[in-house]
Amino acid sequence: MTKNLDSEGLRSIAENYDLFYIDLWGVMHNGIKLHEGAIFTLKKILENNKNFVLLTNAPRPIQPVKEFLEKMGMEKEFRDKVFTSGEAALNYLKKFYPLKKFYHIGPPRDFDLFNDFKDNKSKDINESQYLLCTGLFDDYDQDLNYYKNLLENHIDKKMICTNPDLIVDKGNERELCAGSVAMVFEKMGGKVVYFGKPYPEVYNQSIDNNNKKILSIGDNLNTDIKGANLLNYDSLLISNGVHKNEIKNNGIEKVSKQYESIVNFMQSDLKW
Repeated sequence: MTKNLDSEGLRSIAENYDLFYIDLWGVMHNGIKLHEGAIFTLKKILENNKNFVLLTNAPRPIQPVKEFLEKMGMEKEFRDKVFTSGEAALNYLKKFYPLKKFYHIGPPRDFDLFNDFKDNKSKDINESQYLLCTGLFDDYDQDLNYYKNLLENHIDKKMICTNPDLIVDKGNERELCAGSVAMVFEKMGGKVVYFGKPYPEVYNQSIDNNNKKILSIGDNLNTDIKGANLLNYDSLLISNGVHKNEIKNNGIEKVSKQYESIVNFMQSDLKW
């Protein structure tokens, strides 16, 4: 049974935890502006001698995400606690794929992910040894059939996906993410290595989480909540995020069952 914290706030359960994994997009901001109630919550967490990681499935290294948050007005003490799925993927690629040719699927803004090995980027997918998916091409950001046609002769290549999210809401607009392309590739028979929530690597790389009582906070049942479930963390779903309409129409118990996830707590928006 999911407990609603809208009236009591996060403060009512905060004492039970040492560490909070908090999602960025959909919790701290909507892609355009920061949520002030969520920012205040970060201040209160630190004031109560607790710790948090702003853990995001952004397919880029930490630094560009910090710069994006700085432009939004987020304070440095909070920005310094960011960790991204792109950073986790980058660490893996440097270790295991330092010299292999890759074909990049995603927008130009993600190019900084592979600055350190940009000479390995292949313009021709036929000459690549693996596929690096950070998102969708700007010209084909709604057309998944394009990727089915692009990839049909490359099922034997491994795909590295730096953002398992299927969708994200930017303001009032819904956008497809890298996970949607990876799902198409998997359905065709391709093999995908994912970096980001719900997979354990991104949690474990971000901070020393041994022997910590942990609450994972996010708006996505497939990533934030499922990641918490897999790692046996408690979970708090922000219901005004990507599942807003589903929850409004069907209720949290039915929706969480549909996504095969366990939601311990719920808030409309993150508030202390």
